[in-house]
Amino acid sequence: MELADFIKPEGVFARLKAAGKRQLLQDLSVKAAALTDIPERVIFHTLLERERLGSTGVGRGIAIPHGKLSRLENLVGLFVLLESPIAFEAIDDQPVDLVCLLLAPEGAGADHLKALARISRTLRGRTVVRKMRAAKDSAALFALLADSGAGSKSRK
Repeated sequence: MELADFIKPEGVFARLKAAGKRQLLQDLSVKAAALTDIPERVIFHTLLERERLGSTGVGRGIAIPHGKLSRLENLVGLFVLLESPIAFEAIDDQPVDLVCLLLAPEGAGADHLKALARISRTLRGRTVVRKMRAAKDSAALFALLADSGAGSKSRK
């Protein structure tokens, strides 16, 4: 599974502004609603419920908010580079500026886990993360996401 399997160019946003975690999750819900035809309030509620279990801020300025939705048919991802880092209650208490949102159908157990693992592997690479943070626009950010998948295939 590659990132481009569930993150499309229209789901990538560079230099997004957000004042805080709640506003960011709300903004992501609006953007995800446009891609899924699921009401933003349903998505927002799902993300908030997941965050109540524990922050999806995984450290090093990265967050991977995710949730399952019964009305969703396929995995859907959004990738965001924030204009400025925000507090996200991450495990290392560092502010977050790279966010990968993953929404999955309720019955997508293995695919959901594979997608989360793929996101995690990609964002573990310090070089790709540094390049992502330097991206000037959404197209450049998407190109890095797509290239990171192709590069990992050749290393296997």
